Amino acid sequence: MRASKSFKPIALDPTVRAVRLGDQLYELILARIVKGEFAEGERLPSEIRLCEEFGVSRPVVREALSRLQADGLVVSRQGSGSYVMRRPSEEMISIAPAGSIADLMRCFEFRVALEGETAALAAIRRSTDDMKQIDAAMQELDRTLETGEVGTNADIELHMAIARATRNKLFEISLKSIFAQLEGGMQLARSLSLRRSRVRLEKVQQEHSVIVEAIRSEDAEKARAAMRSHIDNARARILTDSLEP
Repeated sequence: MRASKSFKPIALDPTVRAVRLGDQLYELILARIVKGEFAEGERLPSEIRLCEEFGVSRPVVREALSRLQADGLVVSRQGSGSYVMRRPSEEMISIAPAGSIADLMRCFEFRVALEGETAALAAIRRSTDDMKQIDAAMQELDRTLETGEVGTNADIELHMAIARATRNKLFEISLKSIFAQLEGGMQLARSLSLRRSRVRLEKVQQEHSVIVEAIRSEDAEKARAAMRSHIDNARARILTDSLEP
């Protein structure tokens, strides 16, 4: 295994209130993983070294490493340090707005919990009119697949239609409250899939179909599992190039 490289000193900006220091460091380390400066299987600098190079406290370093570990990009080995496990696509860094990636990943975590229950309740409570709205959103997604569009708006409408089908306004309000992150995550995931192959886009649409059919058949458990799996897969598709096609 190659010796660990050091970072070029890049000062974090404590005046950037919209992005926490831990998130800034997370994205700087992530960028270097993406660029291959730290290869898969390679050890990152120690916490102390990161503190010295970036002029931050150990809690900030640990927060950044914790996020990288939660995203499956880095693994911590007791007594040895943190090692790179996965190298995302360079396209991910180029497409995602600067300073947004950590926040988008948190949104995916939240959505797994929120939308899993949303789909389950929709399966129990949906009406015929609700299914018409859900089917209309699916048809629009099918159209975007055929025309090669990103289809973010249609994707959002499908998830919102499912939230409305719960008959609990708080689910719809909760999704609207994270609209910026929801839209950003979907835009990123769908844009990356669009750059791969039609097969990958068809796989995404198949995941949607499983959710919709579970809701149609009033199978709450299947709807919950399918929605959670879909959101987990979307997150994984952003963070790795290995899930081909």
